[in-house]
Amino acid sequence: MTVIVRDFRPSDAEAWTRARRASVPWMVATPGQVVHDLANAHPDKHYRLLVAEEDGEIIATAQAGIAHESPEPGQGYFTPHTLPGRTNRGAGSLLLRTAEDHLAGVGATALYAWVLDNPESLEFARKRGYEPKRSACFQRLDLAGGALPPCQELPAGVELRTGGDFADDPRPLFEADAAVTADEPSDIAVELGDYEDWLTNVWRHPSFDQGLTSVALVDGKVAAFSAATTDGERTYLSAMTGTLREFRGRGLAKLAKNDSLHRARAAGYTDAYTSNDTGNGPMLAVNQWFGYRVCATEVRHVRTL
Repeated sequence: MTVIVRDFRPSDAEAWTRARRASVPWMVATPGQVVHDLANAHPDKHYRLLVAEEDGEIIATAQAGIAHESPEPGQGYFTPHTLPGRTNRGAGSLLLRTAEDHLAGVGATALYAWVLDNPESLEFARKRGYEPKRSACFQRLDLAGGALPPCQELPAGVELRTGGDFADDPRPLFEADAAVTADEPSDIAVELGDYEDWLTNVWRHPSFDQGLTSVALVDGKVAAFSAATTDGERTYLSAMTGTLREFRGRGLAKLAKNDSLHRARAAGYTDAYTSNDTGNGPMLAVNQWFGYRVCATEVRHVRTL
């Protein structure tokens, strides 16, 4: 049996989705999402999707690109996933080599990759010269069988809206997203400055759910939000929950997230996921309060090219 690596084709979308859901069930994956991401990637991202095939079957996938929104140039990233039970066939090594060659050719000087926190995956990264950095916890909440905290009475001057209420002018949400993202713990700093790109790849993204995204306003100004992505079937993922600096300490992010979760359950979603940096104690405590439990951990690794 022979393993080959090639570029993704739109006809691979269904197989890609099946492989991703089996490998990382805590992430939202849909055929429309993967096709949209490739077709609408910013040119400076040098985005490339790769698949590893064994006798015509996709057994592993990878995304590679440049973190073009980082103020530090040359930050590349690579995210491989191999089907459970199909490791040790050389697919990961081939994907990694192809991604490294691609990224080095477009100016990457450092390559970051998320690695599952298990002995086999960590050893794979170590042998190839990757050093561990920060880690992240993925958490699951049983929306169908679990109990959510009751909806709270809104404080004076606070109102809750949905993302859809900003359909005519989403710029206030873009500005809030940019402010919160800049404060997010990460090895790669991110500065959101391209509004048109944000509209295409966040606001109009196939998996972004405007109706389940909750926004807390204080005296009419966006103060906090909980952005929702879904697969349109059963899986709900909190893409970003945050509060602008001047409104922190009031429980507004918790208020927005609780509102979004209640409406997601009412809409029929059964599995809710979220992720946090393992050093982000406050958000881990908030999610534990909601009933989330850790289901996986990944460690970000880096190699200087």
